[in-house]
Amino acid sequence: MFIDVEKWQEIFNTLGRHKLRTTLTAFGVFWGIFMLTALLGAGKGFENGVSDGFPRVQNTVFIWSQGVTQLPYQGMPTGRQIKLQAEDIAEISRNVASVGMIKGQNAVGLWGGAPAYTVYKSKNGAFAVQGGFPGIDGIMTMQIDEGRSFDALDEQQRRKVAIIGARVESQLFGKDQRALGHDVTINGMSFQVIGVFHSLQNGNQQQEEEKIYLPNDTLRYAFNQVGWVGNFVVLPKPGVQASVAEADVKRYLAKKYRVNPDDKGVFGSFNLQNEFDKVQGLFTGIKMFSWVVAIGTIFAGAIGVGNIMLIVVKERTREIGLRKALGATPASIVLMIMQESLFITAIAGYAGLVVGTLVIQAIATMLGPQGKPGFFSRPAVDFETAVTALVVLITAGVLASLMPARRAAAVNPIVALQEE
Repeated sequence: MFIDVEKWQEIFNTLGRHKLRTTLTAFGVFWGIFMLTALLGAGKGFENGVSDGFPRVQNTVFIWSQGVTQLPYQGMPTGRQIKLQAEDIAEISRNVASVGMIKGQNAVGLWGGAPAYTVYKSKNGAFAVQGGFPGIDGIMTMQIDEGRSFDALDEQQRRKVAIIGARVESQLFGKDQRALGHDVTINGMSFQVIGVFHSLQNGNQQQEEEKIYLPNDTLRYAFNQVGWVGNFVVLPKPGVQASVAEADVKRYLAKKYRVNPDDKGVFGSFNLQNEFDKVQGLFTGIKMFSWVVAIGTIFAGAIGVGNIMLIVVKERTREIGLRKALGATPASIVLMIMQESLFITAIAGYAGLVVGTLVIQAIATMLGPQGKPGFFSRPAVDFETAVTALVVLITAGVLASLMPARRAAAVNPIVALQEE
């Protein structure tokens, strides 16, 4: 490929004669790209941190019985307290088409109850116990560090096995001994530890890591809770919104227990997908704001480049006139001016992109690999963002050079040569 060395020498000489002006002009473009990279990288770090605090399964719905009936319905009186039953689970699975999975969940020591007295040899503690099932680690925002989660046989055979939090292990077993495979006594009953987890929840990990999980039917039969289910954990079928499954299950329960459809306080629910969608919407807004601010800064820098190039054209009017008198075409004059402008924006913008990426990478390195939960995690600038920033940069360079180049091409050589 042929490179016009003389033309590039001329560009460098022109820029070199006005070092301060060139540096300040380039800094405007540099700062715009740097801000874009830094803002998007930081936004990604906040998004990762908050998203890590959500369960891996983000469309979970929790449904429970929360109050007595307030309205009469089909001959039934007010003041009834509805208790969810284990048979409701199979019935909902068969009859509610939007439900993909439904599990029961009971607890000891939560929602005002007394925690379970737990013993291992000479050490003891009082901890909340909650029902679990296969896949509980994805729903309750936990990471299994040792051992395994529950499987289908644990659930079907009501095995006396337990998954304990990291703080439970620390209190009962100390720093030098692992809990995996040992038996702990909970309210006088022995359970084998098959897993140890730490919580990924932001701001609530200590409380979560002081929990013990048992297969839910094991918990119900061991702690005399056979007559009810505390709450249902519902996942919609693929392609179905969680809000649809939530409404369908509550409607089914109201029909079964003859609760007035207008009696809204009987069944409570929490839809995790709604909360997750709100958070994602917030970060989409932050990302758009970052782009608006950064692009505004980039184009402000581009306007600075354009103004400088107008001054350059004015200063080189005689030179441009001489070129045209010697046969230079308007296209070659336009190309000359555009090359200078694009060179400034390209070098300054690329430097901003590199420096911004290095800063984000340095922050990510200081934070270290993901270990403990936090609201800022793994900041990064992805390849797509870098390419988009480059396109914005080139666009800014073209726009910055367009007006000065057209003015240079319109110079009348006779008038230009007469200027002093």
